[in-house]
Amino acid sequence: MSLVSSENLNPIQLAVDTPAAPPSHFELKCEDWLPNPIEEVFPFFGDAYNLERITPEFLRFKVLSTSEREVKKGTLVNYRLRLHGIPFGWQTIIEEWEPGVRFIDRQLKGPFKLWHHTHEFESHDGGTLIRDHVRYDLPLGALGRFVAGAFVRRDVEEIFRFRQEQTRVIFKANSSSQHGI
Repeated sequence: MSLVSSENLNPIQLAVDTPAAPPSHFELKCEDWLPNPIEEVFPFFGDAYNLERITPEFLRFKVLSTSEREVKKGTLVNYRLRLHGIPFGWQTIIEEWEPGVRFIDRQLKGPFKLWHHTHEFESHDGGTLIRDHVRYDLPLGALGRFVAGAFVRRDVEEIFRFRQEQTRVIFKANSSSQHGI
């Protein structure tokens, strides 16, 4: 397992499993800590429309609709994005929903052969520890992994790095405004 971290953003850590045998899919694991309680953090991540605020501009990411007003198990979320200029529709389903603890989204339609994203939240040191575990694979199996795997891995890592940076900015601003700073 290799860790990718940015010195000026510690403790951002992106762990990428690199097994000896060729993988049947890719995995990304990352952790971040926010000084805010789960009661503030979980609802932010549980609102699909906030993804637009924490996704890099180069993706031109837009939430089109959700099947439920409030997210719960079974909610469908429809997005539009561009990957290197190519437009894609993306639909995910919320497979598990445990408010304040975790939720799992899985791609039903979109640019990946597999996208399974577990979001976990834990109270830690007066704030919230956020863990993301993403399993993903590319179309065309081993050929897709060989041709585009490293390229896509860099994109996914950059998306999560950006997400962590933006989340820190958003929660720092919210914390400052709530405490009169």
